[in-house]
Amino acid sequence: MTQAALKLGTRRSKLAMAQSGHVAEAVRKLTGRPVELVEITTFGDTSREPLAQIGGTGVFVTALRDALVRGDVDFAVHSLKDLPTTQPDDLVVAAIPRREDPRDVLVARDGLTLEQLPGGAKVGTGSPRRMAQLNAYARSHGLRIETVPIRGNIDTRVGYVRNGELDAVVLAAAGLARIGRTDEVTDFLSVDAVLPAPGQGALAVECAADNADLTAMLGELDDPYTRVAVTAERSLLAALEAGCSAPVGAFADLLADGQAVTEMRLRGVVGTTDGSTLVQLSTTGPVPTSHGDALALGRELASEMLAKGAAGLMGERAR
Repeated sequence: MTQAALKLGTRRSKLAMAQSGHVAEAVRKLTGRPVELVEITTFGDTSREPLAQIGGTGVFVTALRDALVRGDVDFAVHSLKDLPTTQPDDLVVAAIPRREDPRDVLVARDGLTLEQLPGGAKVGTGSPRRMAQLNAYARSHGLRIETVPIRGNIDTRVGYVRNGELDAVVLAAAGLARIGRTDEVTDFLSVDAVLPAPGQGALAVECAADNADLTAMLGELDDPYTRVAVTAERSLLAALEAGCSAPVGAFADLLADGQAVTEMRLRGVVGTTDGSTLVQLSTTGPVPTSHGDALALGRELASEMLAKGAAGLMGERAR
């Protein structure tokens, strides 16, 4: 007797379908059960408004979560950086698989790197976080760039460079990797120059909290190191009371002593979008061994950043 297919809720974009396809394949291997992708259109997919104006946090998530709660799908796959930092009681993030490359990348005309961009180069991004750090980097390295707000999927964004409207666009490395287009990257931006969004490069596999069997099964896909790192990053974001449209970057990396991972370093940045003011701090401690420890690390760094004036740099607080 064939088992009923598990229904996986996904956004319809090419990237979301690719991400969900990877998870579906892993679940099939794990369980031997067929997995069917159920495409769901979210508000963030249909609105053309800038993310910061339509609320930023949760616009790509709500419709998927509604489908989970109604039982239309068994589980859903999200880009972790799209998830609001507060978790609803009736849903659980059963797995955070191993993270893809967390960095931001440049796709520029003529194979240019960030340093090689000509004076006054137009660089497209829809992210206040990227704008703040790119402008700050340019300022400190004697570069003149103009950041231009853009929206759209990867094809649309890269299209602005291909048709000559922009000199470059900044995207997440993970997205390009998942759709097999890393060869279009002209510069990988070091996390020392541009800190990624909290949770960038990681996926969240979510299901109903009361489905213990499915939660346990999906839990097999969880990567504990990725989970503690992104938990610390998102805790920092939550403590700064910032939504995903706020100019906050955070990155936790694991520091190895030989083969053994001994410590975790958490870095955070918040700044004005013109890059004139940045508050950038880091903290290093033992690798968190519990969810609570990871949360505490993020909160601790956030309070230091707030003491250094981070609150005043976030513009409108996302509510």
